[in-house]
Amino acid sequence: MLIENMKMALSALKANKMRSFLTMLGIIIGIGSVIAITSIGDTMRRMFSDIYKDVGLTQSFIGISYQIEDTRDSDYFTMDDMTRIKDAFGDKIAYADSEAYLSGEIQTRLSKKKFNFTGIDYNYIDVQPVTVKYGRYLNESDIRGQKPNCVMEASAAMELYGTENAVGRTFRLNVYGNITEFQIVGVYEKEVSAFQAMMMGNSGETGQAYIPWTLLTYPNDLFYYYHYYADPSMDEAQLKTFNQELLSYVARLKGRSVSDFYLQTAQDEMSQMDSMLSGVSAAVGGIAAISLLVGGIGIMNIMLVSVTERTREIGTRKALGATTRDILIQFLTESAVLSAVGGLIGVGLASGILSVIGMAFSLPVVIEPGIILLAVGFSALVGIFFGIYPARKAADRDPIIALRYE
Repeated sequence: MLIENMKMALSALKANKMRSFLTMLGIIIGIGSVIAITSIGDTMRRMFSDIYKDVGLTQSFIGISYQIEDTRDSDYFTMDDMTRIKDAFGDKIAYADSEAYLSGEIQTRLSKKKFNFTGIDYNYIDVQPVTVKYGRYLNESDIRGQKPNCVMEASAAMELYGTENAVGRTFRLNVYGNITEFQIVGVYEKEVSAFQAMMMGNSGETGQAYIPWTLLTYPNDLFYYYHYYADPSMDEAQLKTFNQELLSYVARLKGRSVSDFYLQTAQDEMSQMDSMLSGVSAAVGGIAAISLLVGGIGIMNIMLVSVTERTREIGTRKALGATTRDILIQFLTESAVLSAVGGLIGVGLASGILSVIGMAFSLPVVIEPGIILLAVGFSALVGIFFGIYPARKAADRDPIIALRYE
């Protein structure tokens, strides 16, 4: 019976192609908008997730709270503190430095370029892998000896020296008031997507380079932050527990309360960003879904017209034995099929446009199969809901009056 009703519904759609298409247009736009917005939201969430995975989900840093009014020199971190914290937690800390960086400018005969110099330890490459194209990475001797050595990004080296292989070249940099001559001991390359480069602020205008973190002490070997990467084998719950344990240890080490320090983690930042994107996507998707209401009203309108046009058909079917329930199901099926077909067209249209945009900008577009099934199912429910009144009106027709209808 259901299959027969669906065949009749499809026949009715084919008989009035233009009218059916115009009726479905609201559903097509509504479902297409919801799919597109949901997909864009999921794609953005995936991209941000990839960015945080790239910078390290176990990355965190602890700093002195800005609310402390009586900050003491002993509140800042020292090299001894760095060693004590590492000894206390052992392998649970995969990497640690002072989160120190320096901005400066390098000028050569060929070019002048602004740089961000990041202070790192020798094993930073373990948590932030790069490809060393020429020379070597910073080693333990560079760090412990506070040697003015530098590992520079390849494109910046090319711009400054006319060659990527700038190993052995030197430049001068103002380090907290002292003019220091640095030597380039290595040139590295790290591939990132255009989206990652944009979001991370690496537009190419500012060069990137690594120098020993032990050089960036201000003043008297004091550091503002304790920057670390936890053991990557920890799961989310273990990582949260570890971060709190480390924060408590630092507070005790400094003779302060936990509230006197703040903890910022990549894990928390990613969760906040994911929640924000989810909320925005849901809100905008909800607004777009309003067009489904308009589409549903259009379906109700056209089904009322269809009921009027097929009054004699209804009377004939009832005279031949069709029950009120049969007529009701027939018109409900027709409205559901009309809406579901519109939903399928909307899904196909949105998926096609998103795929083309993704290929054009080399973006990994995310379209969840569950969302597609939900959208098509919801569009069918819209058709059923708005088809109830016309179907009930058709089912309640008196067969004798219907047969006399001209």
